[in-house]
Amino acid sequence: MSHVLAAVAWPYANGPRHIGHVSGFGVPSDVFSRYMRMAGHDVLMISGTDEHGTPIQVQADSEGLKPRELADRYNRVIVEDLHGLGLSYDLFTRTTTGNHYRVVQELFETLHRNGYIVAKTTLGAISPSTGRTLPDRYIEGTCPICGYDAARGDQCDNCGNQLDPVQLLDPRSKINGETPNFVETEHFFLDLPAFAQALGKWLDTRDGWRPNVLRFSRNLLDDLQPRAITRDLEWGVPIPLDGWRERGDKRIYVWFDAVIGYLSASIEWARRSGDPDAWRRWWIADTDGEEARGYYFMGKDNIVFHSVIWPSLLLGYSGEGDHGGEPGRLGRLNLPTEVVSSEFLTMEGRKFSSSRQVVIYVRDFLARYDADALRYFIAVAGPESQDTDFTWAEFRRRNNDELVNDWGNLVNRSISMAAKNFGEIPPVDPAGLTAADEALLATSRAAFGTVGALIERHRQKQAIGEAMRVVAEANRYLSDQAPWKLKGEADKPRMGTVLHVALQVVADANTLLTPFLPHSAQKIHELLGGTGVHAPMPRIVEVDDLDAGPAYPILTGDYRDGARWESTAVEVGRPLAAPKPVFRKLDESIVDEELARLSA
Repeated sequence: MSHVLAAVAWPYANGPRHIGHVSGFGVPSDVFSRYMRMAGHDVLMISGTDEHGTPIQVQADSEGLKPRELADRYNRVIVEDLHGLGLSYDLFTRTTTGNHYRVVQELFETLHRNGYIVAKTTLGAISPSTGRTLPDRYIEGTCPICGYDAARGDQCDNCGNQLDPVQLLDPRSKINGETPNFVETEHFFLDLPAFAQALGKWLDTRDGWRPNVLRFSRNLLDDLQPRAITRDLEWGVPIPLDGWRERGDKRIYVWFDAVIGYLSASIEWARRSGDPDAWRRWWIADTDGEEARGYYFMGKDNIVFHSVIWPSLLLGYSGEGDHGGEPGRLGRLNLPTEVVSSEFLTMEGRKFSSSRQVVIYVRDFLARYDADALRYFIAVAGPESQDTDFTWAEFRRRNNDELVNDWGNLVNRSISMAAKNFGEIPPVDPAGLTAADEALLATSRAAFGTVGALIERHRQKQAIGEAMRVVAEANRYLSDQAPWKLKGEADKPRMGTVLHVALQVVADANTLLTPFLPHSAQKIHELLGGTGVHAPMPRIVEVDDLDAGPAYPILTGDYRDGARWESTAVEVGRPLAAPKPVFRKLDESIVDEELARLSA
């Protein structure tokens, strides 16, 4: 057993999340976490809503709200949506907690003390119409390196180079199109070049990463520049230094505080668990003599923050950059084991865009379709290693042909025949199993090793494909054995054997699919006569801030009592009843209806 940290990208609380978002950070991290728990590992899955920065301030102003009011609204919406998807967070929290502020300030102070944060005068982008700082990502222009005409103020998505807004050619505000003013201002910078050597050594030890992530990360090391970590803002974490903490116009910049959320959420979880030091088992090597691994899940636009910037903060806090230094009071913290980045999901051939209404929000999707239908599509056809397109026609086809006709039909006809002819799970004929019976059972048992290894290596498409191969083999077996033809009394033992084998493989396949399809897995477990929790689900809990701030909702859960990652023998004699369909077949009309909504 090892301690496994599943650190999931923090959704920004300036609006509801759409299905493109959860295809990158949400469902893949939950599949991995559920599998690792089933395999016996001690998993801590954490995240929360990212709530600071100018975008929150800008949107709050437009809606006549205070930033905290806007964050409160969308924090709750996102918590409810992720709960609806069944994402099994140990803690889904937020960045506007007293606990988070304390942890962010602890890292800032230690990095500053170790010489990795320095003050310097620079040019800051100011909106002429409001007088407020424009965040880097809210400025667009032409990249001075490759000429891409939609580069952001922090990074060019075309060539991948880090940028500063003042470097952009023809810069313009994404908020209102105006040309920003650049004025002198004093800010604190993270000395990223001081970590280039340590980052290079660390990246050279990374085995098994997706090639695009590793290649992109290594390329960034060639031109690291000091990066501003404070801004002229009113909304954010105060700077914890004399002469700065009292100022209302300077705050720690949102990208710096958000990545520290992985650590602060772990600490908050531990404090809420009753053991304030429990987080150390996932963050400090050999705390109790067992391995600790950390996996970070996100979309590809967040790679730089997780493979370069966050490791730099951890190295600097531990005193392991060019300037040396001493670890802070939390200790020497673990670097990520792997950065797991997904590509982008598009919709009907277009990039998701809330402003252009090329979007379907998670909430709207779940109001009309089952959560497992979306989870299945993301697992089998999502943007794991390349950009992929969501179309309503393909969603319907996958749902009807694969979930309903293949998996749902296997479940339904196996249980229906056993319930009708025996009323229970029948025994195996004392005469024994045939070669065909043994072959199917062997295929089913072997799949646990194959599917589990693929999930652990973040090959989820291939993994669910292998699980569905077991389903296909079981359907073929039933067609070949044709138990419905075994009608005489003399044939009943053989019918019982065939149905026993089929039900055993249904139970195995259900376990194999549980990380992907937890809602239906629980239903199928109960249709097989099972009791208790098979696929534990998260719950929403209203909590008080641990440090005297306002109350808020969290996602949490107890995931210890679910199914194990193994073939468990079905219990002969367990009563069975005629099943109800597990999956809903979707009418052809839904394609036209959804396309009409999209065009409207």
